[in-house]
Amino acid sequence: MDNIIFEKKLNQYIDYINNRLSEILSIEYPPKIYEAMRYSVFAGGKRLRPILAIMSCEMLGGNKEEIIDFACALEMIHTYSLIHDDLPAMDNDDFRRGAPTCHKKFDEATAILAGDALLNKAYEVMIDNVILKKEEKFQKAMKYISDAAGVKGMIGGQVIDVISEGKKIDSDTLLYIHKNKTAALITAPLKAGGIIGGMSDDEIKLMEKAGENIGIAFQIKDDILDVTSTTEVLGKPVFSDEKNDKITYVTMFGIEKAEKDLKILMDDALGIIDGFGEKSKFLYEYIKKLVSRIK
Repeated sequence: MDNIIFEKKLNQYIDYINNRLSEILSIEYPPKIYEAMRYSVFAGGKRLRPILAIMSCEMLGGNKEEIIDFACALEMIHTYSLIHDDLPAMDNDDFRRGAPTCHKKFDEATAILAGDALLNKAYEVMIDNVILKKEEKFQKAMKYISDAAGVKGMIGGQVIDVISEGKKIDSDTLLYIHKNKTAALITAPLKAGGIIGGMSDDEIKLMEKAGENIGIAFQIKDDILDVTSTTEVLGKPVFSDEKNDKITYVTMFGIEKAEKDLKILMDDALGIIDGFGEKSKFLYEYIKKLVSRIK
């Protein structure tokens, strides 16, 4: 796909997502909490998860208007997790995406509440859609996202990540962290988008496998960038995992194996996506670019 055409379409997706997020997070009373929520949501994120949801929905001819609120819910869930990750009790980071983290821009109490508010708002938006549209596919989409965000997904992975700090862990534990803390919220948009877009159960299983591979590869790429990039390029402190005494894919296996496994995982995921035919080409190209990202 021509790079100019790709970038134009990608920017159209991002604008569509940002416009809807701005509507959902329009400032009400009390304004301070909305300002903190908007500060973190509009701090320059890649919109990876909502883009995956929309692309997955559209692959078999689904309508992006049906998935957009679920896509925005995923972005709000992701953003709340970043706000809480950055807190002194967790990773204690001062910068995110090149700007002060929420608790540095405002204060710790406001940051905690902003994260809570974004999580709650995500569920409000999804429930509104489920009630209004009354179709089982929307209930299933919400279920996929809820599982991925909870103890069986992101939070479960985060818990094991936190209690593993400063400890020697095995490869199974590291894989559990990556599959749940990172990959769960990358698999969920592909599954939710697929179900709303009309995929069969077998096709949803394929998307789940692709999403898990992409998610683990995405985390491996983060681990590589943490030791090879700079704070200026990355937009957050490098060597943060070392600072927090965390075992990563790179520290466990070395950078050479990390890069090799990254390619294996992405090749497998791309093979699955390519099997969906012509309509999957944009998603295919988007996933390829995730591997070559520099931040």
